Amino acid sequence: MKRLASAAAISLALVAGTAHAGGMVEPAMTPAVIIEDTAASSGGILVPILFLIFVAAVTHH
Repeated sequence: MKRLASAAAISLALVAGTAHAGGMVEPAMTPAVIIEDTAASSGGILVPILFLIFVAAVTHH
């Protein structure tokens, strides 16, 4: 009976020693990426109008 108790104590000591060996570590989480839409509603028409003005200025000269 003494052997069984000592074997149980040794195995418990080994398991408890390895369970606490690393300590607590914070989980590594990737930060959330938030994309903010900053374009105005007239942004889609502004570039073609500027292009037409540029083409008209170049061909008129």
